[in-house]
Amino acid sequence: MKFRFAVAAAAALTTGLVLAQTPLPTPRAATPAAPAAVQIPAAPAPSTATAWLVMDHATGQVLAGENIHTPLPPASITKVMTSYVIAAEVAAGKINLDDQVMMSERAWREGGAGTDGSYSGFPVNQTARLEEMEKGMAIQSGNDAAIALAEHVAGSQEAFAELMNSYAAKIGMKDSHFVNAHGLTAEGHQASAYDLALLGRALVRDYPETYAYNKVKEFTVGSIRQHNRNLLLWRDPSVDGIKTGHTAAAGYCLLSSAQRGDQRLIVVLLGGASEKQRADDSLALLNWGFRFHETHRLYEPATAITTQKVWKGQAAELQLGVAQPLLVTVPRGRYDELKAVMDVPRELVAPFAAGQQVGTVKVSLDDKVIAQAPLVAVAAVEEAGFFKRLWHSLLMWWNS
Repeated sequence: MKFRFAVAAAAALTTGLVLAQTPLPTPRAATPAAPAAVQIPAAPAPSTATAWLVMDHATGQVLAGENIHTPLPPASITKVMTSYVIAAEVAAGKINLDDQVMMSERAWREGGAGTDGSYSGFPVNQTARLEEMEKGMAIQSGNDAAIALAEHVAGSQEAFAELMNSYAAKIGMKDSHFVNAHGLTAEGHQASAYDLALLGRALVRDYPETYAYNKVKEFTVGSIRQHNRNLLLWRDPSVDGIKTGHTAAAGYCLLSSAQRGDQRLIVVLLGGASEKQRADDSLALLNWGFRFHETHRLYEPATAITTQKVWKGQAAELQLGVAQPLLVTVPRGRYDELKAVMDVPRELVAPFAAGQQVGTVKVSLDDKVIAQAPLVAVAAVEEAGFFKRLWHSLLMWWNS
């Protein structure tokens, strides 16, 4: 194992302290590592897309992309945000999957009348179970279903848009703003490719049952059977979502995700030229991402990465680790080139509570930090008695 590990003191807290190298636990690779470094070609950039990116789901790392922070019309990918809000409200107990949702006349007219619109087929002025209505929105991309759901959750689509923006902020979507639940073109309604990748990642992570609606290939309402517009569901069995979109202003858009082995990738394509082209380009990006990248699990929580001397404590040492698993995605064959550095104070003085942040571990490749996490106390170290604290104070003064 050639993974290099150095521990340096935080510059703001100390100078000149370099701790001894610490052995690392053997990481578990999410996909088999290549025997030697592989020359990675550039990502197959879509020639007609306005913006695109490839993101690793586990780490949130962007593997490739263009114009990823440019706000653009997201079209019906908007409905993923609508699904996220509904799932969150269900989880909070504010609504229920068995609720009866009314297909209002406004939802029926606005959702089915637009030239860019798509229609689910739920009868006007009648109700349907919330879960069925949401499937009509996710699978059939029904604009009418999206509006009806928004009205049920928040009273009006306008009020629901406020919820959308609130949840978007929690997810970390900084380049996006929503004014409706369906994605038809409207002033100020926009999202960036990066934000949409964050949204897809959040839906998979937080509400997998809701995410699973998006892999269903067809859905029937009454006598109307419609197919899912995501062509990748038929082309690649590893693809299990997520959402297409199209308007005259947005072009052809696709937020897609696939899982192969333990690795999941998310691809966003905005402003494509056609339904076929967006599928071709998205699949090419997925294949590139899986072929040339691998995810490693470096550290597990509650496991000591390093042990440091503690002053004025009942114990003489403090074990430091991570609170959450630390994962990193790297080009295949380059795991051994990773470097990890820990920033910790020069002097650690008790008490320390279990889980208390003490420093930071940073993992870099080619001198670029690609992952970092807080270093926390694995176990508490209580303050020592008066005489030990006094003695340690004298030793610390002498050492300084």
